Amino acid sequence: MFEGLDMSKMGAMMEELQSKAKEMEEQSKNITMTAKAGGGMVEVTANGANEIIDITIDDSLLDDKSSLQILLISATNDVLKMVEDNKKSQAMNNLGGMMGGMNPFGMK
Repeated sequence: MFEGLDMSKMGAMMEELQSKAKEMEEQSKNITMTAKAGGGMVEVTANGANEIIDITIDDSLLDDKSSLQILLISATNDVLKMVEDNKKSQAMNNLGGMMGGMNPFGMK
């Protein structure tokens, strides 16, 4: 089943994957995404490292604590999901590019 398995290629590939992962982690801090709730009355912005970096709240919500809380939770959950989806997409794109059709296990 594992005939032709070249462990030296696997080791090099794992090192490259680790290097790419660290590089992606650093680059992710430069990516920002914003989610809106309540028709744009609340906006939450996060970077690719899952850090909330900005929150904008319409003044009209300042007297309605309950609505404000609901909209903040909604926008925060949405933006964090966007960040996670982006990470998964980037990881798949980078993995596919690195593999480049290479089959390290020699399987058909």
